[in-house]
Amino acid sequence: MKNTYKNIIIRYSVATAGLVLVAIGVALSIISDLGTSPISCLPYVLSLWGGLTVGEFTALMHLFFIILQIILLRRRFRMENLMQILAAVVFGGLTDLAIWGTSWIVAATYTGKASLMLLSIVITAAGISIEVRAHAWMLAGEMTVAAISDVTGYKFRNVKIIFDVVLVAISAITAYIIFRNPIGNGTEVVIREGTLASALLTGLFMKFIDPVTEKIFGGIIDRYQDR
Repeated sequence: MKNTYKNIIIRYSVATAGLVLVAIGVALSIISDLGTSPISCLPYVLSLWGGLTVGEFTALMHLFFIILQIILLRRRFRMENLMQILAAVVFGGLTDLAIWGTSWIVAATYTGKASLMLLSIVITAAGISIEVRAHAWMLAGEMTVAAISDVTGYKFRNVKIIFDVVLVAISAITAYIIFRNPIGNGTEVVIREGTLASALLTGLFMKFIDPVTEKIFGGIIDRYQDR
């Protein structure tokens, strides 16, 4: 049983590191002022409307994703997947913390903003890749993509691209309904070219990051795998 406990601790530690990276990616996308990452678009739009923070709306959105998974997977939805609820709460807090912790970063030029956005995409892709490899708790967004991939038979990264594009479209519609402006509230910009780049490139970057993740974390995770 000792190996089992070690495996659980290692997997969840690695997965948590992935959550931290995704939260940092979200924060950097907001700071870039070129549009937030797709997964944070809707929470950011709603936070501008008021009531809750980006992180709090993010947690609520992930709870909705869990319900969607239950509908998609039905009997194949496992009780252990309810750990996503805790992951959603933790990630919401990490997101608010990352936004606060990176608030000092200012990009005055378009090149600087584009660099921040690109860094955001790479960090987010790395975080998601680590989450997937850890086989522990994952964000409900990624688990929903995995569920859709399982049901449809399409590759995870391809479904991820489509999923992100749909999230951006829903966010734009929501922003228009609330603010009569599809990209934000008139002062804060939520959807721009950086959002589209993130939607299209995160899944693509995972193709190159996955082998690196496997090389770094694969052996560590599998070392204490049950035999």
